[in-house]
Amino acid sequence: MKQVVQNYKSGELAVLDVPVPGCKPGGVLVRTAYSLISTGTELMKVSEAGMSMLGKARSRPDQVAKVMQSVATNGLPATYRKVMGKLDSYTPLGYSLCGVVEQVGAGVDDVKVGDLVACAGNEHALHAELNWVPKNLYTPVPDGLAPRHAAFGTVGSIALQGVRQGEPQLGEVALVIGLGLIGQLVVQLLAAAGVRVVGADPDPTRCALAERLGAVACGDPGSSALEGAVAELTGGHGVDQVYLAAGGGSNQPVELAAHLARDRGRVVDIGKCRLDLPWNAYYEKELDVRFSRSYGPGRYDPEYELDGRDYPIGYVRWTERRNLACFLDLLARGRVDVEPLVSHMAEFEDAVETYRRLKDGELKAVAVLFRYPGPTGEESEHAVEAPVVAVPAVRRGTGSTPARPVGAPVRLAFVGAGNYASSMLLPHLAQREGVTLSTVVTTTALSAANARRKFGFARATTDLDAVLGDPSVDAVFVVTRHSSHAELTRQALLAGKTVFVEKPLALTEDELAGVLAAVEESGNDRLQVGFNRRFAPLLREAKSRLGVRTGPASLRYLVNAGRLQHGSWYLRQGTEGTRFAGEGGHFIDTASWLLDADPVSVYAVASSGNEDLQVVLRYPDDSTATISYVTTGAPGFPKETLDLVADGKVLKLDDFVRASVHGPKRWVSSRLPKARDKGQSAELAAFVRAVRTGGPMPVPLESLVATTAATLAVQAALTGGAPVTLARPR
Repeated sequence: MKQVVQNYKSGELAVLDVPVPGCKPGGVLVRTAYSLISTGTELMKVSEAGMSMLGKARSRPDQVAKVMQSVATNGLPATYRKVMGKLDSYTPLGYSLCGVVEQVGAGVDDVKVGDLVACAGNEHALHAELNWVPKNLYTPVPDGLAPRHAAFGTVGSIALQGVRQGEPQLGEVALVIGLGLIGQLVVQLLAAAGVRVVGADPDPTRCALAERLGAVACGDPGSSALEGAVAELTGGHGVDQVYLAAGGGSNQPVELAAHLARDRGRVVDIGKCRLDLPWNAYYEKELDVRFSRSYGPGRYDPEYELDGRDYPIGYVRWTERRNLACFLDLLARGRVDVEPLVSHMAEFEDAVETYRRLKDGELKAVAVLFRYPGPTGEESEHAVEAPVVAVPAVRRGTGSTPARPVGAPVRLAFVGAGNYASSMLLPHLAQREGVTLSTVVTTTALSAANARRKFGFARATTDLDAVLGDPSVDAVFVVTRHSSHAELTRQALLAGKTVFVEKPLALTEDELAGVLAAVEESGNDRLQVGFNRRFAPLLREAKSRLGVRTGPASLRYLVNAGRLQHGSWYLRQGTEGTRFAGEGGHFIDTASWLLDADPVSVYAVASSGNEDLQVVLRYPDDSTATISYVTTGAPGFPKETLDLVADGKVLKLDDFVRASVHGPKRWVSSRLPKARDKGQSAELAAFVRAVRTGGPMPVPLESLVATTAATLAVQAALTGGAPVTLARPR
């Protein structure tokens, strides 16, 4: 994709080809339709970049102070290298845009692909074709609002927050000093709030524009006409509020504010102008000086902006995001009009030339919009390209795993010993003949000691390297939280260990690729993922009774997953992936095993919040499998029920307790109640046998990869709103 960047050392502006940002959890990937140039803030940055080093130092004394501190701490040579390296780098431009959601990250449920959103932030709403924007820095665009107008959302929020800081009241009089983009918006917002507004700016064109947009009177800051207008409107008392929306190095705005404000009036600094307060003037009137911090509460708070942690509305009524939504609502209802502020519309590919014209004064503008190629969001329909998820090829290197002594006990190490490992895996292994529980590794010493005591491990440690480097360990079980599975598996494979990893194998395509890269590098393909249901005795017998299929099948799988308890780590989608990403592989693997194939496409739809999912898998012979993964069902209903229909026969499974096959011959499992056996014992027996004998792994690696890719494709299908093709290497 293309992005506008600037080298702060040389001042060079360029439109570069850069990688497309990934769609991380907690945010959305947005294809820009329009982005706004702030002719104040951005041109100041562009102008600073064109200065000499001395000029840069004079314009940013705060940065000079940091440099001097670094010299004192780290020495001159190190500081010089650090400063030059930072200066001689490309930096982004832009902070206000409107675009179309192209991909939705995990944990986001308020927008979908194709929705129009306004975005904010000088790290996330850049002049670029695609931007990843976290949840609290975007908001949906109201119906009927033109995208080019919604692109004003961020600067509108800045103006709105400034007005809020002034606490205007109906019937008051306000003075807005500086009638650039922010000033023009402040004028309109104040007028909409029932405040009579006077504007001050040396540019008569901007004064005329402000009067057209709601100001009662405007004039040059030093003119007697301006002072007379204030006196007439206020009875000689002075204005109730002054909004400093000017920039530059002159102290005139601050002095004018003191001169025209009433006793105990309020002065709000929104722009970036010189603030040498004349002490006597401010003291005598006891003026209340306030600062408006950008878009509103949440700005510069990484937990709010990046982690998506909102402030409770009862404590913080107007946050960054609420300000953004409020301004868009005012636009949509016609209370604010930004169309007269659009001085120029430039094509995105002409960005460098547009900045040059603005900097040289050739282009006089209040606001300039970049229009991007492709759909602008003006159309009622947005074309969305059907997504594709690659099923990576399995390439085995030339290496091999070390041979183990024939007949020797299989020595196992566990990385992680949480609830699932302690209840569903270790009880089947602790008393198994020919198995030695060698070492347990946990992140805390006490949990390792507890696992050693309960299951008889020879050793407990918190040192993973001690296990991976131990030649006596034959196999490593990875039973940790989802986010660590892929990396721990990769390390164990490279160490030459046979690996059993609980589902999921990976949470992203990159993680899956990393595991397969370790297989190729080491030649070690001895891997099993904990897809245990295909080993369940009842299901295996039912499949055998069904017999070989000759035609396509239709499979329905209802998973009554239920709700999670508050505080469960499964709910941490930002780090641990969605709930289906963690558990869904079980059901996809079961369906694929029953249908004797790997899926070729995935389609998914979700209810609000992505809690209840309908996943449809298509197979090479036109068989289909529909997985209903729901959390809103009755707790007393069985968790897993399955029907498979093919060739005039029906296979039914009732939560691994009862099974039947209906056809020319009917088979029904025993009516005597049995404990649910979901296959863990048989799965572990097959794994241990493969380790002991060196025979094939219980499930081919290609199948594990295909199931993992299909699980990842569910999120892509939800994001894209269309079937996802599972592309296999040719």
